[in-house]
Amino acid sequence: MGFINKLFKKVRGNGSTSAAHDLSTGPRTISRDQHAISRRDISDSALKVLYRLKDAGYQAYLVGGGVRDLLLGGEPKDFDIATDAHPEQVHKLFRNSILIGRRFRLVHVRFGREIIEVATFRANHTSDNSDNQARQSDSGMLTRDNVYGTVDEDALRRDFTINAMYYNINGFTIHDFANGLEDIQNRTIRMIGDPYERYREDPVRMLRAIRFAAKLDFDIADETGDPIDELGHLLEPIPAARMFEEILKLFLAGQGEATYELLQDYNLFGYLFPQTQAAIEADDSTDQLVETFIQRALRNSDERISHGKSVTPAFLLAAFLWHPVQARVAKIRNMPPVPALHQAAQDVIQEQVKSTSIPRRFSTPMKEIWDMQLRLPRRHGNRAQQLLDNKRFRAGYDFLLIREAAGEPLDDLGEWWTSFQYAGESQRMEMTKALGKAPRPKRKRKPSKSGDTANDAAESAVSSDA
Repeated sequence: MGFINKLFKKVRGNGSTSAAHDLSTGPRTISRDQHAISRRDISDSALKVLYRLKDAGYQAYLVGGGVRDLLLGGEPKDFDIATDAHPEQVHKLFRNSILIGRRFRLVHVRFGREIIEVATFRANHTSDNSDNQARQSDSGMLTRDNVYGTVDEDALRRDFTINAMYYNINGFTIHDFANGLEDIQNRTIRMIGDPYERYREDPVRMLRAIRFAAKLDFDIADETGDPIDELGHLLEPIPAARMFEEILKLFLAGQGEATYELLQDYNLFGYLFPQTQAAIEADDSTDQLVETFIQRALRNSDERISHGKSVTPAFLLAAFLWHPVQARVAKIRNMPPVPALHQAAQDVIQEQVKSTSIPRRFSTPMKEIWDMQLRLPRRHGNRAQQLLDNKRFRAGYDFLLIREAAGEPLDDLGEWWTSFQYAGESQRMEMTKALGKAPRPKRKRKPSKSGDTANDAAESAVSSDA
């Protein structure tokens, strides 16, 4: 942040912080000698798009998170571009592009595996400057938003001040429309415009505020955060598929545990995982086993991501829904453990998809991870080696370790499996031999028919006399 502090001192105006957020005064222009962004830090693909648009006579800016992250000294994951060219005009310029979206018409320009997203400047949805009209639901949520405008109007439509900075390759200047630089300096997430109105336009902005606060380690401004608790219910009608995409962004970026804590602070987690929230609130154990387990699972995933290791959404989803599945199993009567688990898993997933969709490519391994929790204790004879060779062993084993770390009493089962994995063949045989014979499953005795009661009593008496 040192260069940001230096930059901030250079460009700070004479006005106060509150006055600086008056957007009617236009953008603050930061010249090349006053900022640290270099073209060397920008993707070659993004530069190609910017220059081709410029050469074709259009305005083109690097916008949003790319500018923000470069100012913070980071490496942006994505580079987005805003232009006055309409989507169809952009599409004609790039043979390697596709038009996407209805609610927001966009162009994706593909360079191998890299995608540069290009959006046309948008005006306020009440604007009459375009034949392309916006549409709103009765609650105020935008269902269509293709009203095109100027760069100034586009900046006012951005969600947060730190995302309303535009890098211009024509002069290499930064245009700061909403005093985002000062909020970067103050490490603050601040909504542009009236937060109540902006959240009603798109309730997912509440989740974006949480995500940016966790990712950047910023605080959410009071006026931006205060409405969230009141308006959280607006997330309920959001399509489950979109909500699934949002939870991937929330929990698989390396700040999952911090994100979870913020979601709880602002009472939003329950709209993503209602059954899990109910399990947390019903947990009356002194060590809060349910929440501790979730936090441990998220911490484990964050550590893996920080070390460049992969994390599958299936593992985290299995962790989030594990205790709801256990609660459901406890309610199922007259069914063996394995079928009961399978039935509970099906019931819980069916309920969860009302809030967030879960593609089958994730729901299947989730069930397999849960199934491993019943199989791992059954390690007598050849079963231990067979489980070790199972494709889902590692995920099931990691899941088991998190259960133990969270305080679930499992008789050091995780430690046994840790030793077994690294033991030699003869030592493994000794370990399984030391377990003794596998316990026989208890068979439920069939209830006697009413007509056999007397015979049963008589046989009992004969047996007693003998």
